[in-house]
This record gives sequence, structure tokens and C-alpha cells, in this order.
Amino acid sequence: MNIFLWILQILVALHTAIGAVWKLSNTSEQTMASFAVIPHGVWLAMAALELLCALALLLPALNRSLGKLIPVAAGLIVAEMLVFCWLQFSFGEGDYTPMIYWLVVAAICAFIAYGRGVLVPLKQRS
Repeated sequence: MNIFLWILQILVALHTAIGAVWKLSNTSEQTMASFAVIPHGVWLAMAALELLCALALLLPALNRSLGKLIPVAAGLIVAEMLVFCWLQFSFGEGDYTPMIYWLVVAAICAFIAYGRGVLVPLKQRS
């Protein structure tokens, strides 16, 4: 289970870092109509938060004492994906297909948070 969680963490960290870089190179207005309500400063703050979450998912590989960061980072990504779903549902043009993608990412991150917080905490592994 530990190896499976590390694989998921690496994949989600890559996904999140790529999303952050994409946010830094595009404005919210350039993406989806439902994201146009996000102010530019908040959009950039989300990119910075995503970069921090990506690091928090990977840094415990170097220092096990940082293992408590994993469930927090995964939980923040879950929250962001749910905000995206809410924005699409509230301000979208009736196309709810992106919500499937965000809900899958949220479910994977929720599993990582549960796995690292309850099932296989890093601090207990030797």
C-alpha cells in the first residue's frame, strides 16, 4: 500500500505542478466561462498554492518528519477541485463534463489523504 500511495502522490504532484504552471501562463478568463469570475490575484494565489501542494506531496520522501503535510496537501487539492465543480455548476453553460475529471482527481486526493492519515502514516513506516 505504501508504494501505491507513493505512485499516486507522484502522479498527483506532477498533475498539480503542471496545473500551476498552466495557471501562471493563462488567465482565468482564457480558460472556461465559469472561471471568469475568479479574480486574477486569486488565480495566481491558486497557482502558488498548487505548487506548494505538489512539493508537500513529494518532500516527505526526503524527510519523513514532513509526512503530516501529505494529507493536508491532498485535502487542499480536494477542496480546489470541489470549488471548480461548484463554479462550473453555478456559472457554467450547461456543460458538466469537466466536473467528472475534477471529481476523479478529488477522489484520488481524498484516497491519498485517507491513506496517509489513517491507513499508512509515514511516521510509522521504517
